[in-house]
Parts: sequence; structure tokens; C-alpha cells
Amino acid sequence: MNKAPYHHGDLRQTLIAAALAVVERGGAEALSLRELAESVGVSRAAPYRHFADRDELLACVAARGFEDLNVGYEAALASPGDGHARMRIASQVYIDFAERRPGLFKLMFESDLLARDQPPPVLIGPANHAYQLLWRAVAGADPTADEKTVKARTITMWSTVYGFLALDRARRFKPFMTQPLTRAEIVEAVITAATGV
Repeated sequence: MNKAPYHHGDLRQTLIAAALAVVERGGAEALSLRELAESVGVSRAAPYRHFADRDELLACVAARGFEDLNVGYEAALASPGDGHARMRIASQVYIDFAERRPGLFKLMFESDLLARDQPPPVLIGPANHAYQLLWRAVAGADPTADEKTVKARTITMWSTVYGFLALDRARRFKPFMTQPLTRAEIVEAVITAATGV
């Protein structure tokens, strides 16, 4: 098979974008470097010129996910309304991201990438920035709160929303538990519990 020519300076980003699409369709387990190389028209060895292994590529995909999530958080922080409204919007951003991009969300928040003693360096900055933006949203809702209080509220908010998403993905909410609530009403209740407003 003839391989299409590519610009060497662009292949890294092309591979990350293609891997991102695979992860969003089928999760991290669907990613094969061999198939990815074929899909972008390069040799099987070409990805290894840019990534040590599949794990390194997945870390780059997760970093891209955090960068995208951070765009949403930054928009929430810049939105009109008071600090409470912005905190609620930030919570909604997180829920929307998880629902629209479940494969990527799972890689970002359920893989072992960030749990390692030495997480992939490419991932640390974007992931930490996501927490800092969330922390700012919580702090903005109560400017008089001290750091300890804000951190406790941030952990509580994140845990509440994440817990809901985990139970929902596991299909633990049966109709008898939720009816007559609509999906929107359930999400609204979760955000109210998470944010306290």
C-alpha cells in the first residue's frame, strides 16, 4: 500500500487528533497504534517517532481533553451573573463534557494516568489547571471564605457531580428511583446539592 505523504511537523498533532476521535468513539481500549497509523496513511513505525508507546499517546489525548474542558471552565468563569451562577455553570460544564464525550472523560478521570507516582508530564499542567479553574469558580461564590473552606467545598462539589455521573454511567438509577423526574430536573438537583445554591 502506498503511504500518503505527510508533513513531518504535523504528524504528531495529526496522530493526537486521530487518536482523540478513536477514544471518543470507543474508549481508550479501542486505540491501536497500528490501526491509527493506517488510518492516517503512514507506516506502522511512524507513530513511534513521536510517541514512545501507546501510553504516551493516550496521555496526550487526555491532556487535549483537559484543555477542552478548561475552555468550558474559562467560559463559565467569564459568564454573566454572580459567583454562585458561575459556579453552577462550571458544574454544568463538567456534566455536559462527561455526557458528550464519555470515552474521553473516562480516560481523563478513570484511567491510572494521573494516579501514578509520576504522571505523564504532558498531562500535569492541563489537569492541574482544570482543578484551579474549578477552585476559582467555588472561591468566586464566597469571596470571604478562607482557603481551607474553599478546598473543602471544591472537593465536595466535584465528588457530588462525579458520583452522580459514575452511578448514571453504571445505570444504577432505575425508573422507579427517578420517575416522575425529568433528566433535566435530576441534573438540576445534583448541581444544587453540589454547589449548595
